[in-house]
Order: sequence, then C-alpha cells, then structure tokens
Amino acid sequence: MTPRFEFTIHATDGKARTGTIAMQRGDIRTPAFMPVGTAATVKAMKPADVRASGADIILGNTYHLMLRPGAERVARLGGLHGFMGWDRPILTDSGGYQVMSLADLTKRSEEGVSFKSHLDGTRHLLSPERSIEIQRLLDSDIIMAFDELVPTTSARDLQAAAMERSMRWAKRSRAAFDGGGDHAGRAAIFGIQQGALDQDFRKSSADALLDIGFDGYAVGGLAVGEGQEAMFGVLDYAPGQLDPAKPRYLMGVGKPDDIVGAVERGIDMFDCVLPTRSGRTGQAFTRRGPINIRNAKFAEDQGPLDPSCACPVCGNWGRAYLYHLVRSGEILGAMLMTEHNIWFYQALMADLRAAIGEGRLTEFANDFRTNYYNK
Repeated sequence: MTPRFEFTIHATDGKARTGTIAMQRGDIRTPAFMPVGTAATVKAMKPADVRASGADIILGNTYHLMLRPGAERVARLGGLHGFMGWDRPILTDSGGYQVMSLADLTKRSEEGVSFKSHLDGTRHLLSPERSIEIQRLLDSDIIMAFDELVPTTSARDLQAAAMERSMRWAKRSRAAFDGGGDHAGRAAIFGIQQGALDQDFRKSSADALLDIGFDGYAVGGLAVGEGQEAMFGVLDYAPGQLDPAKPRYLMGVGKPDDIVGAVERGIDMFDCVLPTRSGRTGQAFTRRGPINIRNAKFAEDQGPLDPSCACPVCGNWGRAYLYHLVRSGEILGAMLMTEHNIWFYQALMADLRAAIGEGRLTEFANDFRTNYYNK
C-alpha cells in the first residue's frame, strides 16, 4: 500500500541530497521545483503540459482560493485535483505570505489575521484552524502550517514576536490537522521556520517545530528582498537546524542560480512564480542566462530560445516568431514562453538530481554558474 508520506534519501553530495517523497497521488523526486498554480491553474499552461515538463507536484494558494471560487465550493465540486484536472500531489501554502503582502488590509491578533478581501472588500478571519480547514477542503496533499511573516528589515523585537507567534500558531495548526479525520490519514503537514536573518531566532523556531513534530519543514521568511548573499548566509546554517530525515522546503525561491546554491546547502523543495511570470512578460531562462525576447536583435533570429533545451518550444519555434508573438501581445506568445521556462526549471532539477547521485554536484554547479553568468 502506498504510504501517506515517506521521504527516502537516495544519495548525498556534501550537504545536498536527492531522494523521493512517496505519497498516495504519486512520487515527488527531490530536489523538486513546484510550479505555482495560484488560482487553480499554472498560468498559461494546461495541466498535462505541466506534467510533460517533468513536474511531480504543483502549488496552490490558500488565500486566493478561499476568496475565489471559495474552498467550500471546490470541496462540493470534488476537490482541487478534479476541479483543475491535476491528479498528482498539490502543496497548498497557508496564506501567511499574503498576510504580509496585504499588510494595509490586515489586522493581526493572537487569534489570527482579520483582513479585507482585495477583490470586494469583504471581511475575513484567517486563523491557524481556518487555514488548515481551507486546505483540507481543497484536498491538499501537503498542508502548510499557518505563520506570520514580517520583512527582514523589521525591528528585532518585531521579528522575535512574529517568530514566537508563528510557533504558537504552528502548534494550533498541527492540532487542527490531527483533528482532520480521513484527510489527515492521506495528507502531510509541514511546519515553517521563521526568524528572518537571525541565527538565534532560527534556532529557537527550529527547536519549537521539532518539538511539535511535522512531516517536513520549510525555511520561510526569505526571498523577500534581502538579496542572494543574505539568503545564502541563512541557508548556510538554517537547514542544519531542522530534522535531516525530513524534506526541507525553501519557500518562494527562486532564480535558477538561487536554486543551485540552495540545493548545495541542503534544500529539497522549491516554488516560485518567476518562470510563469517571466514567460508572460517576455523573459526566457536559458543556460547562458535570461534573455528578453522583446529585444529587437531577435526580430530575425531563427534559432531556438536555448540550443541546449529539449522542450517543445525550442524544438518547433524560433526566436523571431516568439519575438513577433510577444511584441504583438498574442496569447500564444505568453503560452510558449511560459512552457519553455517551466521545462527549463524542470530540466535544471533533473540535472541537479543526477549530479548529486553521481557525486559531481560541485562541478555541475560551478559550470552552471559560469555559463549562466556568461563568464
């Protein structure tokens, strides 16, 4: 019988690991990149095409789905998987990031976060219990504990208070998940480490989460403007504060070189809107660095976006055609650029898994950076 949640590490190379998360809706190969399906869709992509790129899991957004179409409606329609046509694992975030990003519309208390909908101004309360309930209604496979995120530039006392509240909310999230009946028997729950850029705060957060006990652990509160050097500084120690037998998920990351550096530091899972958002605005990721297809130099360039890419876009259309589509505002331009980017990210993850398995991660990472930075 397929386990509810089982993480097996197959090989290590330095701090990096490659493995498999086994769940009832399918295996997740790690390191893994999760395309973001905020509103029950990976923008400009059909689910079958997302899967064809190599993605084993996608991410859904609790905040946006609770407002539209509504978690209760999704549940009545059979759950998020059937609703959107994706039959593999889905991880749902808790809504904590939106709490920070919509700070002008929110009021925080120990109970939770009261906020006005950015859609129609209606009032809602998002608490640990309600966040877990929404994720259960969506029939999420990996549920995230509800947390409070503050900018890394916040005063030290505010960072400490947010971390400590997040740990109290983590305990309530775990209790709500355990009371979830049948769903708790087929889903998993991850805790989220907070503490901004402070090593002592991170250690206190990790200790609290380990005491509660989760199926996996996320490193939260990064990729919010602190820069790569500061982020890597935290990742030099934060993953090691967490349970080495459980998956480690870096939320909201990131650029390809961010991912390579984070894998070297022991991270197993990633998500980011960058490949889809960039695709819709004309940016393509390549092994020689990102390119802006709107640039006039591509107007008569019949070569592929990336000569080393095996995606359907690079195999069928040249840069000149993509330049034309994007400059003309054609929907197909956004679709093809996004598809290429999703394939690029999944190919990068496959290459990282292979490099770790073969004990050559350092060589691969250094070669990747040399080519990506065009040095």
